[in-house]
Amino acid sequence: MEDDIKSEDQNINRESYSASLISLLNDVGARAASAARLLKKAKRDSKDKALMVAAAEIRSNFKAITQANISDLNFAKNKNLTNALLDRLMVDETRLETIAKGLEMIAQLPDPVGTVLSNWERPNGLNISRVSVPLGVIGIIYESRPNVTADAGGLCLKSGNAVILRGGSESFHTSLELVNCLQVGLRAADLPTDSIQLVPTRDREAVSHLLRMTKHLDIIVPRGGKSLVAKVQNESKIPTIAHLEGLCHVYLDEAAELEMAKNVTLNAKMRRTGVCGAAETLLVDSRVARKLLPPVAKNLIEHGCILRGDIGSCDLVPEMERAEKIDWSTEYLDSILSVKLVDGIDGAIEHISQYGSNHTDSIVTDNLETAERFLNEVDSAIVLHNASTQYADGGEFGMGAEIGISTGRLHARGPVGTEQLTCFKYIVRGNGQVRP
Repeated sequence: MEDDIKSEDQNINRESYSASLISLLNDVGARAASAARLLKKAKRDSKDKALMVAAAEIRSNFKAITQANISDLNFAKNKNLTNALLDRLMVDETRLETIAKGLEMIAQLPDPVGTVLSNWERPNGLNISRVSVPLGVIGIIYESRPNVTADAGGLCLKSGNAVILRGGSESFHTSLELVNCLQVGLRAADLPTDSIQLVPTRDREAVSHLLRMTKHLDIIVPRGGKSLVAKVQNESKIPTIAHLEGLCHVYLDEAAELEMAKNVTLNAKMRRTGVCGAAETLLVDSRVARKLLPPVAKNLIEHGCILRGDIGSCDLVPEMERAEKIDWSTEYLDSILSVKLVDGIDGAIEHISQYGSNHTDSIVTDNLETAERFLNEVDSAIVLHNASTQYADGGEFGMGAEIGISTGRLHARGPVGTEQLTCFKYIVRGNGQVRP
């Protein structure tokens, strides 16, 4: 009997907690919706001032942000996060300067709101314009990447959207400090501080409720690993712009120049192994593998990369481990690279089609005809010729920053910047027309 009473009390406590959490998040959503109505009318000067002040605030609050980050790193280490995820989480003076400069770059971009995308007049005298407008309230769910907090907040502000940020629990304190800086910028520009909010809890239950907040949210953007994106896509009642895993490939064609092949492959894999644009598979034309692969592999190994190859690759590079089938579909986010010999560009395209995630893929070749085939036939959001996959970044595209790399095909694809955070409406001007 006593056990039954305890169990009933626990159920009541859980229900009470859930109700409190839902009430909290609904309040966050209502305030964001109210802010969005004001923000969509904001002038460029106000938005740019908010961004510039926020950038200065991040620089002046370096100590507070890094101290919060140390707390987050300790929390993450106790959860046994991988080195790659710890690297994503860490911020230092250099990375904070990059974050601040990113906000300043966003401020320098054209205002994407109110652009007349097209205008025409009908025979009946109606004048029709298609004009860009904000999406509304955007919910962004991401993992341990504090820079996403600032990038997403800045991009949403510039594009006239309110945003609700839900970062990984490991980055909670760092993200909170960054949001405080962004809100200082908003206050300085007389814009509503509720335009940029961080979900004020680490509780995972908050994510599930966010995905059901159809009354307040217009778009959900998940940015993270396969399990996070799958959860959002399966549970969300709100349209999503998905940032899926980065199963990125580098293909060394028979016409690849050796030094370029070495440099591009090394940078694509090892510059930062924990980013979504890091190469995970190296494909080599079997006709030139004997010439290209050993020196390319040696360069990678000397820089600490573990290689896992098919039979042909292992025959050419004895230090290489044998790959298993799962390696072709694994996003390592670590100093590991799978290697496979393929039958020319046809084999490369076939492999990427089967195992890629439609994210980013690169070809190294001096044959322009082959390069054009690769660029046209590989169905990824970003395809490159003679360049590292690590250029898959909104900042490198001149967008200032990005919320993520969309691997879908609806609304936005590739880096999601300010323009991709708008939609449009039709404005029709008449002089008394009635339809017959």
